[in-house]
Amino acid sequence: MDKEEALYFLCRLAQGIALMFGDQCETVVHEMKGNSMKNIAIYNGHVSGRSVNSTLSIYGNDTALDEEGSFRLDADYLNQLVVTRSGKQIKSSTFHLSGKDYHYALGINYDITVMGRMRRLLEGMTMAEGELRASLATSASGDICALFDACLKLVNKPLEKMKKTDKLALVGLLKEKGAFNVRRSVPYVAERLDVSKYTVYNYLNELEGGSS
Repeated sequence: MDKEEALYFLCRLAQGIALMFGDQCETVVHEMKGNSMKNIAIYNGHVSGRSVNSTLSIYGNDTALDEEGSFRLDADYLNQLVVTRSGKQIKSSTFHLSGKDYHYALGINYDITVMGRMRRLLEGMTMAEGELRASLATSASGDICALFDACLKLVNKPLEKMKKTDKLALVGLLKEKGAFNVRRSVPYVAERLDVSKYTVYNYLNELEGGSS
């Protein structure tokens, strides 16, 4: 492939890619000379703000003024992030094609600024603080614990010294406060009182019988 054929092929390829991916996709054909590059064909140049015959890089600096060897301009770069001076976010890839008397590069630059904002918006919209069922269970567990301790203070007797009448009084207080409307409250109360859950149910039945 001679110089003319290489340039013709790259320009056709650049135009085709730009048409296929739309106006947020800039494609540019660079002529590489030492440490500088010249943009000899560009499509959707509004993405980076460059035009044909300029020597500006995608960052906006003039490559003709760069010191020799300050950048490596002979290697392919794939799927790299560029943040321009104006704050645009661009995914950029560069592919080189060189021959005996030519060195060209094809740049593909896709503006993802809006997509980045959409991604952050979607992350915010879909983010959840926790799973509701688990949160409800945790909340209920915390409530019954606090409620038990509050009723225990009212009975004013250490658990280890309680007799049946004391435990019955404590269960009665818990019932008045609605503690047994909380899921798995009976096993919790039974564990705290060091009795079986069937004993707690018996206490509740006694209280029901006494109130009828």
